[in-house]
Amino acid sequence: MKRFNLILAGIGFALGLSTIALAADDDWAPVAKALGRSGAQLPGGIYRVGLGRSDLKVTLDGVAVRPTLALGSYLAFQKMGGEAMVMGDLVLLHDEVNPVMKKLVEGGIGITALHNHLLRSSPATMYMHFYGRGDPVKLAAALRAGLAESQTPLAAPAPAGSPPPPLDIDTAALDQTLGAKGNVNSGVYAFNIPRAETIMEDGMPIPVGMGSGIVINFQPTGGGKTAITGDFVLIAEEVNPVLKALRDGGIEVTALHSHMLTEQPRLFFMHFWANDDAGKLARSLKAALSKVKLAKN
Repeated sequence: MKRFNLILAGIGFALGLSTIALAADDDWAPVAKALGRSGAQLPGGIYRVGLGRSDLKVTLDGVAVRPTLALGSYLAFQKMGGEAMVMGDLVLLHDEVNPVMKKLVEGGIGITALHNHLLRSSPATMYMHFYGRGDPVKLAAALRAGLAESQTPLAAPAPAGSPPPPLDIDTAALDQTLGAKGNVNSGVYAFNIPRAETIMEDGMPIPVGMGSGIVINFQPTGGGKTAITGDFVLIAEEVNPVLKALRDGGIEVTALHSHMLTEQPRLFFMHFWANDDAGKLARSLKAALSKVKLAKN
């Protein structure tokens, strides 16, 4: 934990900063300073910080899981008048869960869910969802104190020396099959597909950047195969039709649970896993998506 000494020493200063983070629409610099890691501004006024667990070497069914496939912690901030809300998901080892939870609760961050996303992974990982509202810099400092109880890398990754090789997967075919546009993300082809409804939490809309989108990730595993994981965001009557479509298509359902506490409409998150022919899996995912009320392109 030596690398966090400077982090903890800086929290007192960070707490002294006030809602200056909200002084201008594009000014999240004090939040980035309090966290020790900058993020990206997304549509809808969202400031999102990604924290992949690149320190972990997780395998599942012989697949070396990339951080962008299933090991990506994130923090998403949204302005609420003179305050902000923050939501997100932390990827943690079992022995990190309680120390991190203790610091978050002490810092005024609420825990909204704690569960698995994967099965059979080694080492096993847990996923802690959280919610906070108030001064954004104080929220960021509380999250930093919590993250300091884990080995989550906070330093920005070094810039790549050369462009990464193209993915060994027909991304155009995936786009066409799923009826959406994916993005290359550090060796993974990622989709974030919005539902038709506006999701509300605490009187605020929750766009896909805050965690309301259907996430589908493809990681090529060679020979035309790909590992897939992610989560379907569902209302109650969609749960079992989607579950059946996934299972009929050879895709394992690995978890079903909530991520939030007071969202409207009430949502359920269904996680999945498979490693098979990319085209076959895309068609199975499309069949499952047909059971969901999606936003029109």
